[in-house]
Amino acid sequence: MTPLMVPLMIPPITPRRRVATRWFLALSLCLWATVAAAETPAPAGPALDPWSLPAAERVVAIGDLHGDFDATRAVLRLAGLIGADDRWSGGEAVLVQTGDQLDRGDGERRIIDLLERLRDEAVAAGGRVVVLNGNHELMNVRGDLRYVTQGGFAEFKGFADASTPVDPRLAKVPPGLRGRLVAFLPGGPYARILARRPVIARVGDTLFVHGGVLPTHVEIGLERINREVAAWVAGQTPSPPPYMRGEDSPVWSRHYSTDPDAADCALLARVLEATGTRRMVVGHTVQKGGANAACGGRVWRIDVGLSAHYGGQPAALEIRGEAVSILSSKAPAAPKP
Repeated sequence: MTPLMVPLMIPPITPRRRVATRWFLALSLCLWATVAAAETPAPAGPALDPWSLPAAERVVAIGDLHGDFDATRAVLRLAGLIGADDRWSGGEAVLVQTGDQLDRGDGERRIIDLLERLRDEAVAAGGRVVVLNGNHELMNVRGDLRYVTQGGFAEFKGFADASTPVDPRLAKVPPGLRGRLVAFLPGGPYARILARRPVIARVGDTLFVHGGVLPTHVEIGLERINREVAAWVAGQTPSPPPYMRGEDSPVWSRHYSTDPDAADCALLARVLEATGTRRMVVGHTVQKGGANAACGGRVWRIDVGLSAHYGGQPAALEIRGEAVSILSSKAPAAPKP
């Protein structure tokens, strides 16, 4: 049996009993998902949204949203991508959201539904919406619900229909948690939405990822990573790929987002050279001073903590040709050496 995936570098939260209960639940459900999926052959992988796009005249990148629907609308309006009616107004622009729509807030379902609608509206206007999976999306797929709020459970309550018999595999799960688990466990209705979304995307000469792309990921193959993660999320393979475990996975790495040193910048340079790209854009780590660049402008960190949980202000990254700027009320941050 494939070993279970246990995330690293996650600080404990209180109360301890709740943490222990959720850890036990998460691991039990992961075990169930692993065994259940292993019983049947894996079919062909799901159809992925386009993850490698040609250069666009205007590219906008937005970082972690964490369940704050109002902040999500605010940053989309700041970037001129939606109007007062919440409809796509970005024309042929490309929007990339770098993951972590889930957890810490109560508007997660509305965020996913909004981004799905904008995805279709953008295509009709000649633009694109590319939404990535971050560590919090994949945690929910694994049944790790430690950062879900009460409102977050309530949003998905309807997926566990009380009028139907309880699945024996969920019999010991508290009723208030069942709906979210049904929605997000591999193959569930919202997991199938996430299964279309890549982990890594490329638009022109820019790579986008939640945590960071390392040379080992390039060796594995970016397309392969997207395809294999998608197959697991869709419930078509028994467990996440081994390279998605631990602090060096594409959704957990902080090599470029937490004070990168010369060695980190050298890793980045290798990745950019190998992929023929100019820069990387990452989220995952809240930047206290706002969105900024490091490694001589070769990596841009765009998690500004814009959700109410962190209390940040909406901001987005805009790429027009070789020009990169930050859309916010603050002046753009100068690249660090």
